[in-house]
Amino acid sequence: MSCVLGTLCTQQLLHVTEMKNFIQSVLILITVVMSAAGEELIYAEEGQMVTLNPPAVTNPQTHYSYWVFNGNQIAWRNPFSGKGVNDKDSLSLTDGSVLVITNIQQNLFGTFTCQIYTSGNRDTPVDTTTYKILKLSVTMDPPSPLLPGEDLSLNCNAGRNPKIHWLNPQGQKINSQRIQQKATGQDKGEWTCVVTYSNKESKAKISVTLVDLTTAPSHLQYTSKSSPLTIPCSTTATWDTIKTRDIEGGKWEFFAKPGASLKSNAPQMLFSLSLDPLKWTPDQDNELRYDPKLQNGILSLKRNQGKDGDSGDYVCSLKFKSGVTLNRTVTVHVLQITSSPGIELISGQQVNLTCDLGSPLPSDLQLKWFPPGQSSLPSLKSDHHPTHLIIPEVGMGDGGKWRCELWRNSTRLTSAVITLKIEPKITVWMIVLICSVTVIAILLLVVAFILYRRRQRKMTHLRHRLCRCKNPQPRGFYRS
Repeated sequence: MSCVLGTLCTQQLLHVTEMKNFIQSVLILITVVMSAAGEELIYAEEGQMVTLNPPAVTNPQTHYSYWVFNGNQIAWRNPFSGKGVNDKDSLSLTDGSVLVITNIQQNLFGTFTCQIYTSGNRDTPVDTTTYKILKLSVTMDPPSPLLPGEDLSLNCNAGRNPKIHWLNPQGQKINSQRIQQKATGQDKGEWTCVVTYSNKESKAKISVTLVDLTTAPSHLQYTSKSSPLTIPCSTTATWDTIKTRDIEGGKWEFFAKPGASLKSNAPQMLFSLSLDPLKWTPDQDNELRYDPKLQNGILSLKRNQGKDGDSGDYVCSLKFKSGVTLNRTVTVHVLQITSSPGIELISGQQVNLTCDLGSPLPSDLQLKWFPPGQSSLPSLKSDHHPTHLIIPEVGMGDGGKWRCELWRNSTRLTSAVITLKIEPKITVWMIVLICSVTVIAILLLVVAFILYRRRQRKMTHLRHRLCRCKNPQPRGFYRS
């Protein structure tokens, strides 16, 4: 009987022990769950500043506050304004017990807990706040700089699988954790990874450098024989960055406008790029000069004045050892004014003036004529002046400089100038007068010549009458 009772007691004891262990396990699980549930997540990029606030009940005048990181105390403050931190280079504590991590590094990602005590109870905290700081990082493989057409791969890394999206340099949202695409000119700039959690956002940024060419401000350029010529081209990266991609060389080529008076339609080599030292070497004497800021990636060409033969396409290119060739095309249009029948005119003649680019103007371009101040041309009140001007009878006031300006909206693109020389009109009376004066002058010359000849003859005849002796002697008495 006693044995049976002992066995029963033993079984009861074991049952009680198992129940106790189960209850403890449940309590531990509940504690862990509650701790995790009360944990505030913070995503931060390495190097960022992170601010951790103490519990809302904290009163700096009556409470003791302790900050613990991964089980180790790292900062404290008492009601008597005493405080301390164990890493003054990375941590600081305000009078309100706010913990500031000035430049978070790898060793400070983890769990931070702030415990608040009263002076009467130093064993049980009044309140506790826990923060879990998770590392947010972005990576790029391959790294910058990239060439157009190469693979652009960006990845945003964050623990616990939060909601992630990207913002490209234009601010457009891309719902993906990973960016995988071919690099283009629009990919250059700052990309932002945005992590969303608990109605909050954290951001990490990465800069994408793209080695490319640009023709800003515009790939369309306008000039004239009275305006400077600029052919823009520059790189989107510094020359030191370009050299890291093993550049092989570069060149400027010119493709003349169809119909131009050239011996061949083949492209003309203008400049070739020398790398050591860095400079443009001209292939022909075209009076073009390059920008001295070549080291800064400015590849532009310039000339003080345009020429009629400048119309066409100018191609700037850079070649890399990887086989990639970058090129940009600048199209140059030359504004010209022509006068028919010419620039030397007689008052009263009809004159046709034409200002154009050698082809019909696009709809977004406008012309403005500026005649000499005393011109007989009626004022042109509209902002859109015609390409052709007809002056039925030019007057003396039409002589001088005529200017034609090319505009796009409120921007003046270029201008051209032509100078007309006007001679007075010759009337019938002027012709009669001129002829009469000419005849009178001729008659006077004939009369003068006749009178001169007659005088010459009289003088010759008189000399013959005075002297007819073979040996003339003076008059007087002579001895025999």
